[in-house]
Amino acid sequence: MLIHLRLVLPLLAIGLLNAMPATAMNCTAASGERRVPLLELYTSQGCDSCPPTDRWLSALPGRGHGPDRVVALAFHVDYWDYIGWRDPFAQKNFTERQRQIAARTNSRVIYTPQLVFNGRDYRRGGFRDDFAERVAEIHAQKPRAALKLAVQPVNGELVVSGNAVLTDAAERPQAQTWLALYENRLATDVKAGENRGKRLEHDFVVREIAGPLPADTQGRAMIGHRFRLDPRWKTQDLGVAAFVQDIRNGDVLQALACSSTAALGSAAKPR
Repeated sequence: MLIHLRLVLPLLAIGLLNAMPATAMNCTAASGERRVPLLELYTSQGCDSCPPTDRWLSALPGRGHGPDRVVALAFHVDYWDYIGWRDPFAQKNFTERQRQIAARTNSRVIYTPQLVFNGRDYRRGGFRDDFAERVAEIHAQKPRAALKLAVQPVNGELVVSGNAVLTDAAERPQAQTWLALYENRLATDVKAGENRGKRLEHDFVVREIAGPLPADTQGRAMIGHRFRLDPRWKTQDLGVAAFVQDIRNGDVLQALACSSTAALGSAAKPR
């Protein structure tokens, strides 16, 4: 449940989308003059064609696409659970989010792995990877929203506060602000299904999503939410992302993450 709060935590404005300090448990961040895209991956441990795309997503920070350049989120869906392996990260509402994307784009099917770049289906090229070019195109555009985030642990919860401000009055009625809590460095030894016998590793795995937060008549959405922490989650690998999205076409007006990617690429802990 979303709780509207006044901004009670200090917010540090920084030129780039950079979280300080480097821990995901306690950080502040603010968007700058560059528009940052959102990349969503819809995936499942029950899908034998998903692991290569999972690895591609995990490798993005090492290729220069950290959270300051592109906000990545992996949504594990539940519609492959019936074939023998229940994905421990899958949620029904993530499947519903993917169905909403399909409906918005007039697609009759949903599938995995699916990449969605700023609200639109993105297909990786077989011989030429144009992802860097796509990101650069978004960076060259003026941001259409400004975001601020502060994240602080309090009594077994992550308290998130901040705001989103829309720059274009015409977009205010259609804009929604979302929050996502995600975890890096996850791994599972799969014992059944299409990936039986494989060890699957994941990053940017969405644990919870909260929203939407509508903007008021002045184009401002106050961010106030408490994520209750599951004791099984590795708090040092958690991050919080915020993004503002146009509900008409899915276009992401701005995205921001409070996260540390320093641990990415090291050994993942089995879960």
